[in-house]
Amino acid sequence: MQQQSAQLSWEQHTQRPLFGLALAFAVAYAVPIVRPDASRDVVEVCTAVEWVVWGAFALDYVVRLALAEQRRVFVRTHWLDLGAVLLPMLQPMRLLRLVSTLLLVGQRARMASQIKLTTYVGGAVVGLLMFGSLAVLSVERDSPDGNIRTLGDAVWWSFTTMTTVGYGDHSPTTGLGRMLAVGLMLSGIALLGVVTANIAAWFISRFEKDDVEERRQTEAIRELTEEVRRLRGEVAALKGTSVE
Repeated sequence: MQQQSAQLSWEQHTQRPLFGLALAFAVAYAVPIVRPDASRDVVEVCTAVEWVVWGAFALDYVVRLALAEQRRVFVRTHWLDLGAVLLPMLQPMRLLRLVSTLLLVGQRARMASQIKLTTYVGGAVVGLLMFGSLAVLSVERDSPDGNIRTLGDAVWWSFTTMTTVGYGDHSPTTGLGRMLAVGLMLSGIALLGVVTANIAAWFISRFEKDDVEERRQTEAIRELTEEVRRLRGEVAALKGTSVE
């Protein structure tokens, strides 16, 4: 119990710093893509920031594992965290660091009880839209047959892809870009399902609350009717006694 409390305490104290680092990662990832003419020093600083952020999440996983009461259970139940930590080590690609950081941020957000579903879904939509746009722009901009050349094109494409509208005016031509498109489409469908389920659950909860209130009022009216009936009987009995 003490180890478990230490783990929960660690997660609560590191949540905000890790999200702050995630924002720093977002900036570092975006700068070389938005500004392809940036100097080599700027690119190297951004790359270093990306690895530092990934290292912070990796350290967070190791500490939580060390504080876990049952480490095998922790590894088995947090396999996605472990995969995200190991993913950038497989190949030195910036896109792998992007994917792993998004996964780790998402896992930490789901474990934080104070983050409500609506906030999480909204953050996921904005994050996927932003990172999806940057990622597809980075892989499609230099493609000979590519038609996603600017950040505006990339944002428009990401928005139409996530909403599964797909106008077709912009589309990825590389294999990696198409993989990103599949991920965005599946994510958009999943998030739409979560939003729909959340709204439906709210309506159902509201209707159930109204139904409970209606039943309570009906029961109160029934009890009041019984009380009036009983009082009428007592009054009639009293009148009969007075007549005698």
